[in-house]
Amino acid sequence: MTQERQNLIVANWKMNGAFEMANSLLEEVLNGTRQFKSPSIVICPPFVYLQHVAQLIESNSSVSLGAQNCSEHSAGAYTGEVSSNMLKDVGCQYVICGHSERRQYNGETDEDVAQKAISIIDRQLTPIVCVGETLNERQSGKTDLVIERQIDSILEHCEKQLVDRITIAYEPIWAIGTGRSATPEQAQEVHHLIRNRIATLSQSAADGCRILYGGSVTGENAAEVLGQIDVDGCLVGGASLKAAQFIEICRAAQR
Repeated sequence: MTQERQNLIVANWKMNGAFEMANSLLEEVLNGTRQFKSPSIVICPPFVYLQHVAQLIESNSSVSLGAQNCSEHSAGAYTGEVSSNMLKDVGCQYVICGHSERRQYNGETDEDVAQKAISIIDRQLTPIVCVGETLNERQSGKTDLVIERQIDSILEHCEKQLVDRITIAYEPIWAIGTGRSATPEQAQEVHHLIRNRIATLSQSAADGCRILYGGSVTGENAAEVLGQIDVDGCLVGGASLKAAQFIEICRAAQR
């Protein structure tokens, strides 16, 4: 990572949490990272705990609130959905979109993800757009094709001047929740591909874009992954629910 791009560590709690759990976990994380000048940290709890987490982190300027998903629509008869307007209203600054679990279990397409990213940007929030390939796609030599298709869908829908407001998260699907992680070299290869693809639209946006790695990130492997020149942080799943692990990842991300 360059000095211009500061590391970002994002905690994706997925469908886990309770008020008591949020209280204890965040108290330990905030205390454990208080002395760190960097990285910036984003906490993404389930929707029902957003406002509670917002209150817990409000006095810490290095920690921001994020959501795990949103609708591409701003309002209307969409039962069960939450808009980016609503997320901004409760204090969110970031929104994850296109996570592989959303693509797999909820049938979200590249088009859906692009529309969500635009909606998030329109509300002055930062989308964390997830891309990644399956194990079969990697073994078939299709990683580049899959990643380029997913990135191109965003670029096609996003005006040039807005591209630098997007954060990308590369999450190899075969490494999510499996205990397997891409090697630092594999992560760097795909991150470099992503940056070059963005550069086809805007070199300045490519230079400034933060590209995170996600996929079984732990305190043990974070330093090596974060040491790669095109890796600008991590999207952390399971390890974000373990304070000691998450603190170690944040420690490895200090600049």
